[in-house]
This record gives sequence, structure tokens and C-alpha cells, in this order.
Amino acid sequence: MATTGFFTDSTLCIGCKACEVACKEWNDIPHDGFVWRGMSYDNTASLGHSTWRHVKFVEHERQGAPAWDFSSDVCKHCTHAGCLEACPTGSIVRTEFGGVYIQPDVCNGCGYCVVSCPFGVVDRRPDDGRAFKCTFCYDRQKAGLQPACASACPTESIQFGDLEELRARARRREAELRARGVADAVVYDPRETSVGGTHAIVLVRGRPEDYNLPSNPELPTTRLGEAWRSAAAASLAILLLTSLAFWFA
Repeated sequence: MATTGFFTDSTLCIGCKACEVACKEWNDIPHDGFVWRGMSYDNTASLGHSTWRHVKFVEHERQGAPAWDFSSDVCKHCTHAGCLEACPTGSIVRTEFGGVYIQPDVCNGCGYCVVSCPFGVVDRRPDDGRAFKCTFCYDRQKAGLQPACASACPTESIQFGDLEELRARARRREAELRARGVADAVVYDPRETSVGGTHAIVLVRGRPEDYNLPSNPELPTTRLGEAWRSAAAASLAILLLTSLAFWFA
């Protein structure tokens, strides 16, 4: 079974939000509330329990002039997923397509996955506390279909397919844009970090951090060794001080 992924080329995104609508319709996701955020024309603001695809409206200054870029964001389905490592119930699993899937009927709402995601993707639904995020349209993939968001994108900004083929395509697109003078084009796929790369590759213009993409996403478990060493040192210090207190008592 091929490992699949997304390649999102933000230079092709027109901000239409067709991907958001298709995702909500296919997955029967509740609405986000029609709230004026006061910070952007984007009313959904971020990924969450009821927004599994989110088109970011990113404002820049480029060559001394205002610039407005769009980029469709989604769960990264990390190669080493913090949410999967943290789940105590087995609710979160790795599918045969390589995606990370939350089984809502198994989730107990503990929230460990929420704090373990280095991208802030996983979110709990307030009415029952269960965690939700992009399912990678697992049901559609099993039926031989591509995810709803990719099918709905009118400019093919969202591309779906074999992960390694998409990685190669992303690099070719980056080289093409740079050859045409788009010197700030960059592919975001943090393979040298603790997440080991993602299954949702993004091409953006400028700094990935401007798109809420951390330069060094880190799994909480990478700090476990340091934490255990600190705990052991503290325990030994307490034992030593207690022994000294009895010795000199």
C-alpha cells in the first residue's frame, strides 16, 4: 500500500476556501460560528475541532509593498506523531496509507494528544471533550478516491498522491519558481527534526514561521531523557540530604 500525502502549493492558492467547505460537507463537521475576528478577512482563524482544513490569509511586506498570500493548512500527519505517542487508549492509529487517524468512538477526551502536537492541530470539541482533526479522508482513500479538499481545489493548489512523488514534485516546483525570479519560494517539510518529516508538504513564499509553521517542530518525548535524569538527580539529592539530617540529628 502506497504511503500518501498532500503537497500544498500556496503560490497557486486563491483563498476561495473551497477546500474548507468540501471538508466540512464530506465529514459533516459542525460550523465554526459566524464570528468577525477583527484580525483578518478569514473568519475561521485557525485549525480546530470543527475546522480540519483552514485557508490562512497571510499579510507580508514584499519589496516595500503590502502582499497578501493564501495557504491551505491541515494536519501534518507527522512521520513521528506526538499525538499518536501520547494517546493512552489506542484511539489514535497509523493507517495503511501512513495517515494519523483519531477513532472518535475510542477517544476518552483526556487531551494528551492536544498538548503533544507540535503544530497545535488537535483540538477537543467542547460539547463532549473528544479530540478531532483531519482524518486524511481515510474512508475516501479506502474507496480509491482522493480527499475531498484536493478534489474541490479549483487551482490544484492542493495535490494528493504518493508521498515520495510529491516530495520530488515540491522540489521541482521550488526550483521552477526560483528560476522565474521568485527567490523566496521555500518547501516546508521538516525531515531533519524530531517529527521526521510530514505527510502534508507545503510550498510558501517567505518565512514558514509567518504561516504558523515552526522551523523546528519538536515532540515532547524528545525531552523525556532529560526529564528522567533531572528527576533522578533530584531524588538522589533528597535522599542524601535526608541521610545527612538523620546522621547529624
